[in-house]
Amino acid sequence: MDDPQDPVPQTTSEPAPHQRRVRYKGTHPRAFKEKYKELQPDKYAEDVAKVLQRGSTPAGMHRPICVDEIMEFLQVAPGQVGLDATLGYGGHTQEILSHLGASGHLFAVDVDPLELPRTRERLAGLGYGPEILTVRQLNFSEIDRVVAESGPLDFVLADLGVSSMQIDDPDRGFSYKHDGPLDMRLDPRKGTPAAARLRELSQAELEGMFRENADEPYAAEIARAVAAELRRGTRIETTMQFRRVITDALRFVRGPDRDAEVKKSCQRCFQALRIDVNDEFQALYDFLEKLPAALAPGGRAAILSFHSGEDRLVKKAFQHYFREGFYRDVAPGPVRPSAEECAANSRAHSAKLRWAIRA
Repeated sequence: MDDPQDPVPQTTSEPAPHQRRVRYKGTHPRAFKEKYKELQPDKYAEDVAKVLQRGSTPAGMHRPICVDEIMEFLQVAPGQVGLDATLGYGGHTQEILSHLGASGHLFAVDVDPLELPRTRERLAGLGYGPEILTVRQLNFSEIDRVVAESGPLDFVLADLGVSSMQIDDPDRGFSYKHDGPLDMRLDPRKGTPAAARLRELSQAELEGMFRENADEPYAAEIARAVAAELRRGTRIETTMQFRRVITDALRFVRGPDRDAEVKKSCQRCFQALRIDVNDEFQALYDFLEKLPAALAPGGRAAILSFHSGEDRLVKKAFQHYFREGFYRDVAPGPVRPSAEECAANSRAHSAKLRWAIRA
């Protein structure tokens, strides 16, 4: 046995050669994980700026929508206490924090355990620590839990859209554009993956889901095709397999607009399934029901939605609580992004902003 006091033997082996980072093929990266510059926007700011100038959203970030319109309505001022109910990448949060001043405080929640710590770290790096920002992993439907800690809120913002980082990551399974597991859970540690959810639903339930969650005009035909594939024992486990079933179900659609029609149906069916998997309408209903009690007198709420089902729920809830006297004013109609913003960010096109002011 070697004496522990013996000197460490010297090695004559050469140092390990430097391993270069694996380069992507071609001029531009296509796969999500190859976009190493976009996934590190702080390190490659110039390259990310070029992506933004093309009107695209870099893979590693999310572009907040209607920032000017939201801030104009919320009228965030130093000393106020507010809530960003859907933290996401933190774009809206960062803008709010810049208006709060050292005497105010912002609470921010998000259900996604993968993106939340990254956003917390990014905001901390900008100087927003726990003295001004409190971050919690919560569904926004649990707003009452936030108020138990914060007290009545001067303002609340909820951006109901799925973040670009979630959509663009094939491993999350949100997009029909990328091949990956058909998962779609906002919190991958809980609930039922989308592939398993398809197997749980009957043909009638599938049709209802596509119709009610996304206003899909071909809901019956697509539900029939999905049910038939499952009866044959076909495993619809990936996003591309689900897309193929939708595309095959619409073979009867003819004419020059066929490709556009199929694309829209893919978007709507993926959206409908995601809403079902995450019980998004119920979460929104619970949030809207608790919102008036969460606001201080004169408190302001702004909600950004991205499809008709969400917008209907928000509109009806605001109007109901206005008639009941809980709100002193509500938006007469949706506020839409400017033409300039839509041109610079294609994902802004479907956005609708509604607001309410507590009595």
